[in-house]
Amino acid sequence: MKSATHCAVLIIVALIAASSAAGGGEQERPYRRSFINPYPRYKFFDDGVDPGEPLFLTPLIHNASIPKEDVQKLARVVGSQYHGVESYSGYLTVDKGFNSNMFFWYFPAEQDAVYAPVVLWLQGGPGASSLFGLFTENGPLELDAHSKLQKRNYTWSKTHNLIYIDNPVGTGFSFTDKDEGYAKNEKDVGRNLHEAVMQLYELFEWSNSSGFWVTGESYAGKYVPALAYHIHQVQNAIETRVYVPLKGVAIGNGLSDPLHQLKYGDYLYQLGLIDDNGLQSFHAAEDKGATCIKNHDMECAFNVFDSLINGDLTNGSLFSNLTGFNWYYNYLKTHDNSGENLGKFLQAGETRRSIHVGNKPFHDLDKENKVELHLKHDVMDSVAPWIAELLAHYTVCIYSGQLDIIVAYPLTRNYLNHLKFPGSDRYKVAPREI
Repeated sequence: MKSATHCAVLIIVALIAASSAAGGGEQERPYRRSFINPYPRYKFFDDGVDPGEPLFLTPLIHNASIPKEDVQKLARVVGSQYHGVESYSGYLTVDKGFNSNMFFWYFPAEQDAVYAPVVLWLQGGPGASSLFGLFTENGPLELDAHSKLQKRNYTWSKTHNLIYIDNPVGTGFSFTDKDEGYAKNEKDVGRNLHEAVMQLYELFEWSNSSGFWVTGESYAGKYVPALAYHIHQVQNAIETRVYVPLKGVAIGNGLSDPLHQLKYGDYLYQLGLIDDNGLQSFHAAEDKGATCIKNHDMECAFNVFDSLINGDLTNGSLFSNLTGFNWYYNYLKTHDNSGENLGKFLQAGETRRSIHVGNKPFHDLDKENKVELHLKHDVMDSVAPWIAELLAHYTVCIYSGQLDIIVAYPLTRNYLNHLKFPGSDRYKVAPREI
């Protein structure tokens, strides 16, 4: 099926990378130790370099007496380690009452930045920093084995204005002063992100003709539709302070509809990672999880999912126990430590000073992951109705990496086959194109 505005495209692409500093050893539960979150954990350290002060841009953006060019100069990231790559960063206040602030890092397009499309990238988790995607996936810079920055040959920022936001509040360098400031559901996520994006449009004054695109992977299968649907609803119902020219979304290996994505057993069995007994155990857990979701018992559903494969809050999973894997992003690897250098770079005083975060903590997923705890009842909820609505109005691209386990290709296919949207009948019988 070909359509500019009504598409659900599954693209088999190379592995969507991620990294883990997973531990080993037996625990009290009958599971091997898994991971609070499979993204790298970044331990804080003080290298003695003055980190400067955090830059809060919102009061400056909304002060009509300060030219936008002056605010941009304050946000400019300066340092020889960036190899001349132009970028801007700082904090955007999205909820004054709770002092909730979101950290962003923006890279103008190398080609025709004034009219280039604006692309927002969101990492998953929940609780994983989008800076992981910046430095290991699609940004203009990457770290070598010596924790030194190098320019990446292939980057989305060559032709797109590229933004990374630590989302939700409490992730990475983003923070809130109040427990009430954490997102409890995807409506909270969408509202906070929309406020941040509106401020960025006020600051950088991008052309509306090029459009705005929301992209992300993994648990951003919730975040991406949350922001896009919020923009769609609000801008079609009321006059917003800033118009955001939403054109479409792209989701890679996204958890969006857990009821129809809780289907791991057959996939793992076909990969040869579990035997017949393991398959029976997976099927039993999947049936229980589906029942919990249908009964709207999201606490029960989360506990099933976590003990089955996720392993965030249960200190392990059936998956890790039966397969020996501490890593579910690439079935060719049982573990991965490739992201360790990123933590050293982000925590360095020189880096902190240049990106205007000062001594604000980088929220360490090895400790209590408050972002996930507050979203616990959201994890197994569905945003499929939002995706269906978006498909009726915008371009939607849904793609899958071949080697992923946690949100594998057949899981995504299953939820799309249950999705009702304009053209869904044609999509189900459309021939695959290469």
